[in-house]
Amino acid sequence: MQARLAGLPPAELNERQAEVYRAITGGPRATGQQAFALTDPDGRLLGPFNAMLLSPPVGLAVQALGAAVRYGSALGDRVREMAILAVAAHWNSAFERDAHEAMGRAVGLTAEELAALRTGTAPELTDPVELAALRATSALLQRGGLNDEEYADAVSALDERGLFELTTLVGYYSTLALQLRVFAGE
Repeated sequence: MQARLAGLPPAELNERQAEVYRAITGGPRATGQQAFALTDPDGRLLGPFNAMLLSPPVGLAVQALGAAVRYGSALGDRVREMAILAVAAHWNSAFERDAHEAMGRAVGLTAEELAALRTGTAPELTDPVELAALRATSALLQRGGLNDEEYADAVSALDERGLFELTTLVGYYSTLALQLRVFAGE
């Protein structure tokens, strides 16, 4: 399906849109280890970032939340990327899957782990933190919450801060997947 929302060239952005654009292209996504392009050759934002220009106040807040869960979280890199890939599989989000499989490889996810996550199944994990995080992510995606046992397991492995950050990450990437479905036709 073709994108429903035309990408805006940087020269056509108003000042508020340009502020969102600069936050995305000049922030940690642009300076950190990035395995996917943020813009096309003409400078138009790709993926979910383009829609953020529609409402600069909301777009700024959403991109800041994304930067916080990617670059300011206590979650380990592998945990973060596995959770993102679980969200991508749940929502069948090709953009998120492609972008974060590349990131996953960069942080040490194996081909077998990536293949399992792609199909929405849990990879064979031995690390208790990774296992608890993926179980919690699965419960959040399937039921929208955790029962008492799942909560206790997640807090034991991740602590309360880690679980808060994980639930925020699942919500953020679910939001991006929905925006991609609506505006990019993905």
